[in-house]
Amino acid sequence: MDKKFSSPKGFGEILDHTFHLTKNHFKDFFMILLIFMGPVYLLQAILQLMAGTSFFREVGSDGAWFEQILTSFEESGTFDSSSLSADIGLIVVGLISAILAPVAEAAILFTINHVRKNEEYTVGSVIKQAFSRFWPMIGSSILFFLITMGIIIIPLAIVGVTGGVVATTVNPVLGILLGVVLFLGFALGIGLLLTRWSFYFGSVVLDKDSPGLGRSWRLSKKRTWVLMGLYIVFYFIISSISFGVQVTFGMVLGNSVLLTLISNLVTLVTTMIFSVGYGVMYIDLKTRHDADDIKEMLEDYKTVQ
Repeated sequence: MDKKFSSPKGFGEILDHTFHLTKNHFKDFFMILLIFMGPVYLLQAILQLMAGTSFFREVGSDGAWFEQILTSFEESGTFDSSSLSADIGLIVVGLISAILAPVAEAAILFTINHVRKNEEYTVGSVIKQAFSRFWPMIGSSILFFLITMGIIIIPLAIVGVTGGVVATTVNPVLGILLGVVLFLGFALGIGLLLTRWSFYFGSVVLDKDSPGLGRSWRLSKKRTWVLMGLYIVFYFIISSISFGVQVTFGMVLGNSVLLTLISNLVTLVTTMIFSVGYGVMYIDLKTRHDADDIKEMLEDYKTVQ
């Protein structure tokens, strides 16, 4: 087994190992994501062209150059009956992405697991493994989505009703402050709960435990704050990269098809970073709680004997 996976890691070590794996196996990870998401992004570009969006540079018609750039983004959000079919097509593209993205992430998890065990693999073999877990992944993901919606909508309703009642019957300022406090408290609680359950996906893929919510809850025990902190760091890294690219190229290209293609390529890279980070976090939890490294050492010893 790869020694870098054999011992529990701290906060910084997980980040370091994530970027180390991403760098050393960039070609394989990127190819996996490109195979699944490349055709989807190409279809999205074709639909934009059909809707009349310029390929190289999309700008508005009035004002200075920067005003024309800004206008291009505003005009893209207006309703136009001629582009209704393209909008429907983009919705279909989103649904296809929602189905294929988990499979791509599963293939990355299998790749990381092979690297951990020093096993040979090919991009085709890990994709085949990922499809073997397709229905458990989809079913568990739908369940996780429904739970997520439930624990978000109910607290929001409580915050809205409570804040509104206090604002109208007692004091408007007090109602707003109470609403803010309740919102922050619920947001923290929701974040902690989702962190505890979020490793269901690794359980479904690598451990074949569906829906995996119970196992995720057990694995993340006593590591919730660290894991949520890692999620936040990954979010800021990914958001910073995406925002920088959008602003830099958007100032030149406007809301063009080329900007969308560039943004999608960057999305592949940021998705790769997050997926690898998720895999490292999950395997670290397994190492801590399942003692996988000790089991493998015992198996190797028996083999030698």
